[in-house]
Amino acid sequence: MGLFDGLKNQSRKPKDQEVNAVESEQIGYNPENAPIIERDPNVSRETSVVSSTQEDLQADAYTNEPAPSEAVYTATPLRSYAEKKPVRHVVGTTKVIAILNQKGGVGKSTTTINLGAALGAMGKQVLLIDLDPQGNTSSGLGIEKNLLNECIYDVLISDTQLTDIIIPDVCEGLDVAPATINLAGAEVELVSEMAREGRLKEAIGHVRGKYDYIFIDCPPSLGLLTVNALVAADKLLIPIQCEFYALEGVTKLLDSMKRVKSLLNPGLEIYGVLLTMYDGRTTLSKQVAAEVRNFFGRTVFDTVIPRTVKISEAPSFGQPINEYDPTGKGAEAYCALAREVSQRG
Repeated sequence: MGLFDGLKNQSRKPKDQEVNAVESEQIGYNPENAPIIERDPNVSRETSVVSSTQEDLQADAYTNEPAPSEAVYTATPLRSYAEKKPVRHVVGTTKVIAILNQKGGVGKSTTTINLGAALGAMGKQVLLIDLDPQGNTSSGLGIEKNLLNECIYDVLISDTQLTDIIIPDVCEGLDVAPATINLAGAEVELVSEMAREGRLKEAIGHVRGKYDYIFIDCPPSLGLLTVNALVAADKLLIPIQCEFYALEGVTKLLDSMKRVKSLLNPGLEIYGVLLTMYDGRTTLSKQVAAEVRNFFGRTVFDTVIPRTVKISEAPSFGQPINEYDPTGKGAEAYCALAREVSQRG
């Protein structure tokens, strides 16, 4: 019996658990052969003795540390794209990467914000497109959504240009195309539109060559918004939470991705799989990480994102982790991830 099936039959569910899904793809992948992590009778949800290995040191225990004294929430100025600072380097081919997982709570918005900010700090030009009606990428960077006149909804539904809604220089080298709750209506309104699946791709086409990276924060669903992201993206980055249900739902997701690839975006590929919320003190996190690496191989990033309080706190101050807690383990992990992304090209 698979580990996830066994969990469903338990009479009590863990209090700290969220249902998560994993998305991934390999050449020749057969959805019917989706990996199942077998339950190890020796696996305990209790924490294990912390070793001095490098992997374990990446985990950060929950603590009640106060926020840094200098951390104060400051709303991001709503400047126009015309006020963007000059780009100091030659931008090559723009890489459009959708950060995708069909369920929430696995670190999509957190990764979008912190990876983008880390790359911006490295001198890259990065655009974040918030395609989630919850707007967590926008609010997590201090953007007051109630003050916005237009958002990504207007780009998808009307003739608004992407540059008309971009808020430049939210952080060093980082611009944001924000979302508001209006985006929730786009799923219905796009149904009757012509070329509805390619609206975002068309919009992004006008800013290709102006950014090194464009990251799309996808909603936790497989609706028309996600299809737009799949059509617009060159590659997919898939965050996987190191918890139970990590690999559940992969078949449905990969089926959708393969349909989009075969009909609408032949060049769509998996860019990488990212392990998030990793706690090296627990046997479960180690087992999930090992099984994911065993199955997905080189597509899994070497960097793992630890479970830390600081990463969770940073959005409430409207800051990425490299500004909120620049010397912490969370910032170090996302900086390491940014270097891996830069090396992968």
